[in-house]
Amino acid sequence: MDNAHLQGHERFTMRQKTTLMVNQYVVTAARPDGSEGEVVAYAEQKPMSLKEEVTIYTDESKDRVLCVFEADQVLDVGAVYAVRDGAGEPIGSFREKPVASMLRSTWVLEQPGTAELTGRERNAVVAVLRRVWDFLPFTDFVPFLWPYHFDFTEGDKRLMAVDKKFGLRDRYVLDIADPAADRRLAIAQTVALDALQSR
Repeated sequence: MDNAHLQGHERFTMRQKTTLMVNQYVVTAARPDGSEGEVVAYAEQKPMSLKEEVTIYTDESKDRVLCVFEADQVLDVGAVYAVRDGAGEPIGSFREKPVASMLRSTWVLEQPGTAELTGRERNAVVAVLRRVWDFLPFTDFVPFLWPYHFDFTEGDKRLMAVDKKFGLRDRYVLDIADPAADRRLAIAQTVALDALQSR
């Protein structure tokens, strides 16, 4: 799917593949009934890298790069993740706000020529419960099953949302209300919400 066609979609689904060594994700354009449609992206996190890096391809053949995001430093705390297209041209960036994220994960999404978006967990109670879950013994092998949601807003206006669905497997729905939002950047941010955070 070319970028012009990609921009015409407002809803996507993302699911994590079951693998042992590396995070992999399949992104599809959602059908009207919410089911998975055409594959538009396949993401793979680079293993054993000093700085976090994820390559997002147009499909699982990995023949063509849709975009790449990479941290600007070795430490995750305070890192800015630059997103570039397959030719290395900048698309935008995102970063987590460490202090705000202590109780409620908060991200800042930036795209040149558009307003900065703040992405925050919708439900503060669920956010706290997730953090408590992370401290419980033996939960490394038992995922947090309850759904949670991120709203990306400009002021009080919600322009993007990422909803994790209930279940053992990590599945998300990405909704984009802003026609100017670069879908590649939105997909990269959605991948990061799972790949870069303890879930």
